[in-house]
Amino acid sequence: MLGILAGLDDGSEGEVRLLGESLTALDEEGRAALRARNVGFVFQSFMLVPTLNALENVQLPALLRGESDRQSREQAVQLLEQLGLGKRLDHLPAQLSGGEQQRVALARAFSGRPRVLFADEPTGNLDRQTGDRIADLLFSLNRDFDTTLILVTHDETLAARCQRRLRLREGKLWEEA
Repeated sequence: MLGILAGLDDGSEGEVRLLGESLTALDEEGRAALRARNVGFVFQSFMLVPTLNALENVQLPALLRGESDRQSREQAVQLLEQLGLGKRLDHLPAQLSGGEQQRVALARAFSGRPRVLFADEPTGNLDRQTGDRIADLLFSLNRDFDTTLILVTHDETLAARCQRRLRLREGKLWEEA
């Protein structure tokens, strides 16, 4: 479902609109361009590039969007410092704890100041204490950047923090009262 909403996958019927654009009507190149300009992702499995350090992982999307090395580096350093990783900039993902990796992933997701952030089980691979800290950071960044957050979780406590909750049952979305 998240893949369809983000324009990564095609649905079997209907239309998906993101930021006023019909994803259904766009080709893959058009969907990719829309995502690059407006969308961030946080994944359960972090999805960091193993050969890039924390700073480079956060900087990568900005460089791919054509931003300058200096500008993207400054922004990446600022985000990583904000998330308590200022002393871990040159560490590879394998040298970071799960919580640190997820903070790098959060910094990367917010580096482009996305209008929409898709988060797929962002605390699913973390212990409760680390997961709670990551959730606090996620919601704090969400407020700071005024981003629409679309979050998928099986964690009822995390879901309760969201302004609006939908459940997927038998292939259909249902809004909780």
